[in-house]
Amino acid sequence: MKVLFSAALAMLTFSSSAMADIYKMDPGHTEVRFYWNHAGLTEQSGEWGKVDGDIFFDPENIEASKLDIEIDAASIDTGVDGLDTHLRGDDFFDVEEHPKITFKSTSVKQSGADTVVITGDLTIKDKTEPFSFEASLVFKGKNPLGEFFDYYKGDWIGVQATGSMLRSNYGVGKYAPLTSDSIRLEISSELRKGGWEK
Repeated sequence: MKVLFSAALAMLTFSSSAMADIYKMDPGHTEVRFYWNHAGLTEQSGEWGKVDGDIFFDPENIEASKLDIEIDAASIDTGVDGLDTHLRGDDFFDVEEHPKITFKSTSVKQSGADTVVITGDLTIKDKTEPFSFEASLVFKGKNPLGEFFDYYKGDWIGVQATGSMLRSNYGVGKYAPLTSDSIRLEISSELRKGGWEK
């Protein structure tokens, strides 16, 4: 979920004469992490390792911007093999029947000097609910690593985003609220303008 969320921030920094562009996330430098409270004892976390998406935005018309992301539900990783297997099963994400988690934006609104609120439709297990997060642009320009590696040449943005959801709204509410129903999502992504040639 990282890549799409962030690009909206870039819109805030581009000049009005800039043309609309597509930024693509770097899969090796994008993290979609989730956090939950475990029975009141501690906060635990995991992530999805496979995330893809494009961001189309027009700096002259932020509300016309489009963000679209897709997560491989089976790429969930908590660092505990048994828990990962359980989460992939039908008690939770049922990845055999519902292999993808998707987010499609419906609006982008500026919330501060360098932040925007992105709202859209989040779909998990064929259940779609509105989801909002606040995203911040933390980098824009030439990637300094482009001097050494072709992969990093070109214009890049770095973004961070956070939001919260009730997992029970998406059919993954097993053991809630003993294990917290409220889940915090944090996204960190590096995106390259135009992506890479295939």
